Amino acid sequence: MSMAQRERQELVGAMAAAGPDAPTLCGRWTVRDLAAHLIVRERRPDASGGIMIKALAGHLERVQNRTAAKPFPELLDLVRTGPPLWSPLKPFDAVANMTEMFIHHEDVRRAAPDWEPRELSAEDEAKLWSTLRRMGRMSYRKAAVAVALETPDGQRAVVKSGPGPEVTLIGKPSELTLHAFGRDEVRIETRGDADAVRTVLELDRSV
Repeated sequence: MSMAQRERQELVGAMAAAGPDAPTLCGRWTVRDLAAHLIVRERRPDASGGIMIKALAGHLERVQNRTAAKPFPELLDLVRTGPPLWSPLKPFDAVANMTEMFIHHEDVRRAAPDWEPRELSAEDEAKLWSTLRRMGRMSYRKAAVAVALETPDGQRAVVKSGPGPEVTLIGKPSELTLHAFGRDEVRIETRGDADAVRTVLELDRSV
């Protein structure tokens, strides 16, 4: 079973335990809203383009709202089974959905006030690091200073070059991945000029 598949099953378990009206780290979305987002992304290619294309955002919102109105157990089943055979995401599930499922799993877990980080395997951390080294450049592209990511074992990736002071974010790949994708509920350390660090931490990191 791929990491994407394992995270998907654990995400569904976390959603079921939290309940449909529980908050998530996705703005105002509840667990029900997040489930609807995942379903539309994988099963409604006519609407999922609205995630990236503003002209389609209205259609996406309407389809997602109708999807969210389905019974909660049905939503969980649709998330659990993943993209159908005809979905463009199906052949790429292990790659395209690895960070998606991991991040949204944590979106449910870390919306609770008493959350604690999970211990991922070294293999899973390595997979996240490999993806982060590529995607981090997009996440920190708006930074006014240079940004580097560093793991506790010394791996390092510069994700934004530039003049002036460099800010280094230090943490496990899983924690750095969540930060790169806009989450603040993370366990990371920082190194660099205090003002520069603050600008990076407050940065719009949407991809």
